[in-house]
Amino acid sequence: MTTAADDRTPTDRPAPDGPEGTLLPGYSSPGARPVPWETVRRVLERAEISWISTVRPDGRPHVTPLMTVVADGCVHVTTGPEERKARNLAENPRVVLTTGTNVYVDALDVVVEGAAVRVTDDATLHRLAERWRCKYGDEWTFTVQDGTFRHGDGGEALVFAVWPEVVFAYERTAEHAAMRWRLDPTG
Repeated sequence: MTTAADDRTPTDRPAPDGPEGTLLPGYSSPGARPVPWETVRRVLERAEISWISTVRPDGRPHVTPLMTVVADGCVHVTTGPEERKARNLAENPRVVLTTGTNVYVDALDVVVEGAAVRVTDDATLHRLAERWRCKYGDEWTFTVQDGTFRHGDGGEALVFAVWPEVVFAYERTAEHAAMRWRLDPTG
């Protein structure tokens, strides 16, 4: 569950609680106010559906919706071991996660770039399983076995943590604000 650049697991890293973002003037209205990190964090935590983009072994993109849980400063996702996204992540851990809305006015879209790292620690998985159940209801109750989630029907799910390296937020209200945060993946 470590990366070559960092021997700490995602849960060992300090969660980003208030990084300083950059307003992108070329994509923002004149005089736009920055989007607070807390607002972006809340959107990620409350999102019921996000989209994950991975790369197939032949270089073609793959995008699919999924449910996420935020914990320890990471966005967590699940996938069956034989699903396309699991096979893609085995070859290339780089991902983009997006969430937001498909309306133009009064909207905030968030984009997270990072690397997906497999979570196999049973204690962490138990804690994440409880978060999934609390967020999505009893239908999404998982047990933990051999470093994976197990669903009531016996299906197996791998769990990945995506530590945000770069986060973008696009707010569309009376004014438009585009923001970027660069987060240190080594904490």
